[in-house]
Amino acid sequence: MKITSKELRQKWLSFYEGKGHVNVGAVSLIGDGATGVMFNVAGMQPLMPYLLGKPHPLGKRLCNVQGCMRTVDIDSVGDASHFTFFEMMGNWSLGDYFKEEKTAWTFELLTKSFGLDKDKLCSTVFEGNASAPRDSETARLLENLGIARDHIYYLPKEDNWWELEGTVGTPCGPDNEWFYPLDGAKENPVFPDDYVEIGNDVYMQYKKTASGYDPLENKNVDTGFGFDRMLLFLNGLDDGYKTDLFLSVISKLERLSGKRYDDGGEDRKAMRIIADHTRTTVMLIGDEQGILPSNTGAGYILRRLMRRAIRYCKAIGVSAEAMTETAKIFIEEVYDEAYPLLKEKEEYILAEIAKEADRFESTLAQGMREFDKCVNGLERKNAFMAQSDPAYVKETVIGGKQAFRLYDTYGFPLELTQELAAERGLTVDTAGFDAAFKEHQEKSRVLPTGQFKGGLESSSETATKYHTATHLLNAALKRVLSPECNQKGSNITDERMRFDFNFARPMTAEEIAAVEALVNEKIEEDLPVEFREMSLEEARKENFTGVFDSKYGDVVKTYSIGGFSKEMCGGPHVARTGVLGRFRIVKEQSSSAGIRRIKAVLEPK
Repeated sequence: MKITSKELRQKWLSFYEGKGHVNVGAVSLIGDGATGVMFNVAGMQPLMPYLLGKPHPLGKRLCNVQGCMRTVDIDSVGDASHFTFFEMMGNWSLGDYFKEEKTAWTFELLTKSFGLDKDKLCSTVFEGNASAPRDSETARLLENLGIARDHIYYLPKEDNWWELEGTVGTPCGPDNEWFYPLDGAKENPVFPDDYVEIGNDVYMQYKKTASGYDPLENKNVDTGFGFDRMLLFLNGLDDGYKTDLFLSVISKLERLSGKRYDDGGEDRKAMRIIADHTRTTVMLIGDEQGILPSNTGAGYILRRLMRRAIRYCKAIGVSAEAMTETAKIFIEEVYDEAYPLLKEKEEYILAEIAKEADRFESTLAQGMREFDKCVNGLERKNAFMAQSDPAYVKETVIGGKQAFRLYDTYGFPLELTQELAAERGLTVDTAGFDAAFKEHQEKSRVLPTGQFKGGLESSSETATKYHTATHLLNAALKRVLSPECNQKGSNITDERMRFDFNFARPMTAEEIAAVEALVNEKIEEDLPVEFREMSLEEARKENFTGVFDSKYGDVVKTYSIGGFSKEMCGGPHVARTGVLGRFRIVKEQSSSAGIRRIKAVLEPK
């Protein structure tokens, strides 16, 4: 049976709507914090409150196709079956129908709607233990439907039971998993090698107690079938990147690169990574709670994916612009019906992808050269030591300080350095990286003399952020008001910053808004804050600004922020602007004749 992704989506929803279910739609891909996870990792996750007893406003029979994201297998993406973003087809009974109806409907869907051969279907059920009985009821129902007895397997709790670990009073129960043969599938410990799981029906019929399980009065059904995997089965494929979810994207990459996907090897791996990571990027930025690349939390995961994709663009000889070209296909062709918000946010999504690509592409080549230096230095050392000492054991670890330099100066996530190292048969000293990172933070916070400069009342982490923000504010004022604007003083606490500058009149509301927006733009760009020591003459030649020239010696400390700000300064500063949060001007007023004063705060994003 040949079927498109759009047809499959509609078949699933129509089938269950025909059984009295309401399509509840997909919720945000970003975790809401209620379940303690960063992203939605399963189709049932958003419905957890209702599976635990809360009445759902749309009734007791629900269905949807839900976007999910898992990050544990990022390094595995590049083979035929791993994805970071995927979808789950789900349907639920909240205290309504149970095993008899559900087994019959799943069997009907698979054999009649999807055309799978009932004689090839296999199923697993719970074998029972001291706490809960064998699920012979489900096995009997399956056999009555026409599944051969020798295709029904009893498996232990770790295979066919669902519960929330570490909880008491929550629903739990056996699950019925469905399997079907697919050539090229990974080895399965139960079935012949060519059988893989296509979905499962969980029967929440017990309540977990401190001593075991009690029967539930209202029983739930939780069904989950992998959308991407089912699309693979129904089209007789063994490569997830050959479904129509990716076909147009792979064709675009072939045209841009002049490479052929079917030739295999590293080129095919690169195309898979670019395609997968671009799809996930589109979904995360275009989500209703859309995020942007950053150095923390979910934004860090997004940045890691984007930068990995950009590196693999280089590997097949295309520019980072390939990400925006393939993103358009996902937005305009593949998910235009299922996720219409993507089309509404298309211009924004593409612009943010281009920003991150430009940001990383500019330092990628330099970073790769630096990485090669690290590896070449290690190889030279090993060769030299091997000649002088036959018993010498070859060193295969890239130093933590070297890895931190790649991160701090060239924007390489630690995971990228680890991946590059693994390709060369090396590892990275992560403990050394953490130590170098901590040392950098301490140096940024505390001045050698133990005194606080730049108007700071302390050198706390918050005050350090405010001090860095004064550099951005100073540069923004020069661009919005006049190049002649210069800092005339500042005072910084952990609660706010006060900044004085020369200007002859009050700022207009439009000017205040423009300065605020420009500072926040540079924060969003997550620019590196780069420190260099040089002679005063050299600093002036390179257009570093400084106000109190008489205080500078022959050698000065300079800080540049992505080419936007260049100042002579005694510190302390953060490593990158992305950690500053949201900059907001609270007040603009007169300080003295010809001097204006801005009071501003940094707020969490």
